[in-house]
Amino acid sequence: MDWVSSALDQLTLAEFIASGAYDRHVRLMRQRYRRRRDQLVEALARRASGVRVSGIAAGLQAVLELPPGSERSVVEAAAREDLAVSWLADFRHDAEGAPGRPPGRDALVVNFAGPTDSAWAATLDALCRAMP
Repeated sequence: MDWVSSALDQLTLAEFIASGAYDRHVRLMRQRYRRRRDQLVEALARRASGVRVSGIAAGLQAVLELPPGSERSVVEAAAREDLAVSWLADFRHDAEGAPGRPPGRDALVVNFAGPTDSAWAATLDALCRAMP
């Protein structure tokens, strides 16, 4: 039961599914994002050997594990490259729910699905330049 989607939206989605276009779209997107994920891993292996990539088995984001003590400088370098990256600490909470960033490993969460196809290569290059 959906109180938000209009009947037109629901009928359009039903046609999209029934025609097979939805399946084709999902297959295309899986290929596109798998290729981007692989390019991300390869580029970082070549250009930022101190960075370990994890969390790539599913989803549209990867965790970039950084050398200890480098997180802040990498976030600042990414900002200078006009990249928005998230601290891994933004996704953690300490046991007591205390304010502030809980301690943990230095890492970033990056979304490899966000850039347009035409911007992907330049974005990947900028990300590599920001790495230690």
